[in-house]
Amino acid sequence: MLRFDIITIFPEMFSGVVNESIVKRAQEKKRVVIRIHDLRDYTHDNHRKVDDRPFGGGPGMVMMPEPIFDAMKKIKGAKKAHVILTCAGGTQFTQIKAQELSKKKNIIMICGHYEGVDERVREELVDESISIGDYVLTGGELPAMVMIDAITRLLPGVLGKEESLTFESFQNGLLEYPQYTRPADYKGKKVPKVLLSGNHQDIEAWRQSQALKRTQKYRPDILKGRTKE
Repeated sequence: MLRFDIITIFPEMFSGVVNESIVKRAQEKKRVVIRIHDLRDYTHDNHRKVDDRPFGGGPGMVMMPEPIFDAMKKIKGAKKAHVILTCAGGTQFTQIKAQELSKKKNIIMICGHYEGVDERVREELVDESISIGDYVLTGGELPAMVMIDAITRLLPGVLGKEESLTFESFQNGLLEYPQYTRPADYKGKKVPKVLLSGNHQDIEAWRQSQALKRTQKYRPDILKGRTKE
């Protein structure tokens, strides 16, 4: 079982994600445990302050170290856990990273905010910083939700058919091939004949060629480092 501990100043944001769809079913199957922790519960003033002005000047506010250190001391304790800071300057989150993280037993995510967190948090508490894309969000909650979803669905027994993971986008270095369902003819637009042929070898060859074409068209960047087959 994988346990997520999420440290955030907006705990209510997670209710829809953790209580719906596959993530909800994963919890019911006891494949994953998700605990949301309000960082403001670890403050020591009446205003429950978690941020302050940056030393040296500059715009915005920086998340203070003390509440985060106190939260980590209580949540992590002496047990082993992989600690992630969600921030725009982190390494890119990928399917490969999701697979790597799905092997962990306990993941703690610190949701960054404002102009970031005090650097001492990164230096002393964090194992890695992760970003979900080259753009800036209001806070780290959405990236944390994305990672929870992507990682959870990789856990054994979470999806109905494990083989569906094999053919997903990025799983084999390509985007997924086009998918069709009933009816075979919808307003004159027909499903490719090969998919109706029953010839599994031809179908697999078609799917591979379509996956490559789709990747070349929409994501040629992920083909640059791909070894020619």
